[in-house]
Amino acid sequence: MKMKRLLVFLTAVLMMSCATTSADRRSVADFSDIIGKQWKLVEVYVGGRNTQFSRDSLRTDFAREMFTLTFDGQTLSGTAAPNLFSAPYTLGDNQAISIMPMRSTLMASFFQPENITEPDFFAYMQNAQKWGLADGNLELYSKTENGREVRLVFGL
Repeated sequence: MKMKRLLVFLTAVLMMSCATTSADRRSVADFSDIIGKQWKLVEVYVGGRNTQFSRDSLRTDFAREMFTLTFDGQTLSGTAAPNLFSAPYTLGDNQAISIMPMRSTLMASFFQPENITEPDFFAYMQNAQKWGLADGNLELYSKTENGREVRLVFGL
């Protein structure tokens, strides 16, 4: 009788352990899913409001290549509007990210997409504190210089 109770108890513990592990894996994104892919900015939210930035409204091929992001090892890089940029980054617990000072080329901009400028984009990137994956999109959570919440949404 004691052996049967022990087996039932151990089986229950094992089943609860497996269930918890599966749930934990679904709730935590893996940064390796982000590395090596070119992400393109598709939406920007400031203070919880959509800024109405739309990649679809970028009419020229040149403009469609703006605001891209690629993570490779411990460096991120991409194209802003129109400058190329790169910066080292570090990851922390609970999907924390810290982006070090960014380097960029110094080309003059003759075109800025509506509702986000290159300086805003660089500031949001520099202030990023957390990353996540939602519906197949990369999201970076940041703040404006005056502390308003920013969410940058990148798609493939």
